[in-house]
Amino acid sequence: MLNSINSNLITATLIKFKEKYIQISMVIITVVMTILRFLLNEKGRTNPDSIRYMRFAHVFPEIDNTTTPVGYPLFIKFFTFFGTDEFWSSKIVGLLSFLFIIYFAWRKNFFLKETIVLCSLFSFLSIFAFTMSEALILPFVFLFTYCSHQIINKKLTGFKAIFYLSVSLIALYNIRYSSLFFIGATGFFGLLFWKKEYSKIFIVSALIGLSFIVGYKFLFIDYFNSDYVNTFLEIGLYPTSKLLKELAQGLATTFNPFIHISNPSGGKINYAIYGIGIINIVLMIYLFSSKKLNETEKFVLIVGVFGIICSYFIQYFYAITPLDYRLLAPFSFMIWLLYLKKMIENFGIKVYVIGLLSLCSGLLFTILSKGNYLENRKEITKFLKDEKLDKTPILYYLKNEEDLENIQIAELISTVNSNIDVTFKPSDTLKRKTLTYHKVLQKIKIDKNKYQ
Repeated sequence: MLNSINSNLITATLIKFKEKYIQISMVIITVVMTILRFLLNEKGRTNPDSIRYMRFAHVFPEIDNTTTPVGYPLFIKFFTFFGTDEFWSSKIVGLLSFLFIIYFAWRKNFFLKETIVLCSLFSFLSIFAFTMSEALILPFVFLFTYCSHQIINKKLTGFKAIFYLSVSLIALYNIRYSSLFFIGATGFFGLLFWKKEYSKIFIVSALIGLSFIVGYKFLFIDYFNSDYVNTFLEIGLYPTSKLLKELAQGLATTFNPFIHISNPSGGKINYAIYGIGIINIVLMIYLFSSKKLNETEKFVLIVGVFGIICSYFIQYFYAITPLDYRLLAPFSFMIWLLYLKKMIENFGIKVYVIGLLSLCSGLLFTILSKGNYLENRKEITKFLKDEKLDKTPILYYLKNEEDLENIQIAELISTVNSNIDVTFKPSDTLKRKTLTYHKVLQKIKIDKNKYQ
């Protein structure tokens, strides 16, 4: 009998050691893949919004615009004090965001296994490689989830609980305006569990968060841009038929652990991409309903679903790009955590295979669609120095906001000189400091991604 106990103990120790080895390996691979993700991209994983973020960080403390909250640009600005430019600072923010989530999960023993698998999924890895505020908001979503967990389990109570939860909600809003939905979900959860002791904490914290938003609107947004709300809010922007189709496609790609982007040209490949996502969603529903969820799990699910629903309905009033893995990331992050928790409960360490397969599919996708950011950066740097535009404000002309192919050059330029703005006035092209697609490409050659 003693031999049997010793044998079981040795087996358990070996399994635990094996799991730790897998975890450490996956974290290292994820870091390397995140770096490759933006280096093997023709413009370093940036988009039109990245231009605004980096310009905001560059000119701060001057307030460049109120379209974006100040949180993400301030983090970028902070790392520029260590000698990096805004582009490289944004990549440091992304990598540190990932590492913070893993460190905090390990330190607090809170969703550790789940976060390691979740952050290795190609969609979230791509977010950490992106110069976008979603990279920064994810660790704050995780802190918000942990704070709520502590309150639900009565480890945080009274004024201290209200303070921490309110601060976490305000911090989220200062990174992305869509965090209004976290505030709403927090209040909704408190009302839903009105009879629980902690309900008042969630309701009061949500009210404090809403009060901050009102103050932020009148004291900050209106001060710098009094027409912001009137400019961006417009009823009846899109028909329901269009929005429902985009929601279905967005959810199917968001919850596909291997491929998070469909082919915009259509084709049979999309059936496989959407199909995997739909199967995953069905499995989620089954696992969430097969066993009773504890109160923290209910909170995670309610907040995640609430955020996705609100993200859908806001499109009737506020113009955003179609819902996809990136826009839904702050809310899908919570649902993924719960889903992977249930998967691990049922299948153990085999669930790490999902993360490993996702890393493999990500590597294949990155290689097939690779560009060469460092080479392109070298070309743009030389061009800007020759034109004496490397350290001066620049304008970049576009015909309209939908001119997505031409704006890619502006995105690349912004990674070298972040003090660049977009103009739609043809008269501006007569100015020496105004660049156009043709002005740039007649002097340099860009290594372009074949799979746009």
